[in-house]
Amino acid sequence: MYTNFFGLKEKPFEITPDPKFLYLSENHREALAHLNYALRERKGFTVVTGEVGTGKTTLVHSLLSKLDGNTRTAYIFNPKLEATDFLHFICEDFGLKTLRKSKGQYLTLLHNFLVTCYAQKLNVVLIIDEAQNLDPTLLEEVRLLTNLETPKSKLLQVIMMGQPELNDILARPQFRQLKQRISLRYHIRPLSKEETGEYIKRRLTRAGAINTTIFTPKAFDKIYRYSEGIPRLINIVCDNALLTGYATERKIIGHEIIQEVIINLEGLDSQRKKRHLVPIVVVFLILLCIGLLLFLGRFLLIGGGGSREWLNTVKEIIGSIYQAI
Repeated sequence: MYTNFFGLKEKPFEITPDPKFLYLSENHREALAHLNYALRERKGFTVVTGEVGTGKTTLVHSLLSKLDGNTRTAYIFNPKLEATDFLHFICEDFGLKTLRKSKGQYLTLLHNFLVTCYAQKLNVVLIIDEAQNLDPTLLEEVRLLTNLETPKSKLLQVIMMGQPELNDILARPQFRQLKQRISLRYHIRPLSKEETGEYIKRRLTRAGAINTTIFTPKAFDKIYRYSEGIPRLINIVCDNALLTGYATERKIIGHEIIQEVIINLEGLDSQRKKRHLVPIVVVFLILLCIGLLLFLGRFLLIGGGGSREWLNTVKEIIGSIYQAI
């Protein structure tokens, strides 16, 4: 919608893990180097963690896009499976034609496949994304899969990508055997303030922008403070900011547009409106009650009612006002 307005060939801030838009900060470059090293040296078991939205899945897709024909891969992106379904999915993703089998039959099929690949000098890799969601029984299955080895090399390389709580899970005593098998471990940190600016400009360039100064320096600052360097949040804010700029015909995105986007994303606008309505309602109730007091006071005096009864009525109304406020 806004691409032509800003001179772009495509949307630069989609949240899909497109390797074309991969920005390798120093931290991400190190993480990718760890993954490549793990595969090249057949390290067996690698764990990469990072907060939600830091680009773990994008790194996986970048890794997969650069693998040669000597590597066979299985990629599990939703590990919430039963043990038998887990093994079935792995076999299917490796290209093994299977009917429904027992757990033992799947393991035999997988072992024969790994031995054949090893004889052909092929590397076999199992990548598990969102690994913090693995059931404890599946974590044990993963550990047992790493037992498939020759005297000199692992037959299967396992890479687990997950959120920081994966480290807490692996630290439990029941997984100490699995933890001891981890050869490489790396944690992806969010982008720095400088990297956030470079990230935005890089994505604009990849999307075909000739002018990468669409966002002002103050806009960069506000984006970083809100996103804290999380790429996914940066994408969401920038995409909405470009849409707002298009809708208001503003080709330069300033901090005020970013602030408006953040308010809308957080749902703060409706809350702010509600807060503004509260004083108005309170003032209306007070004026209404004062009017009632004056009316009742006059009515009681004219009707010959005593002052005590009138005071009691006033107290009751004041109590009602207090409760309403």
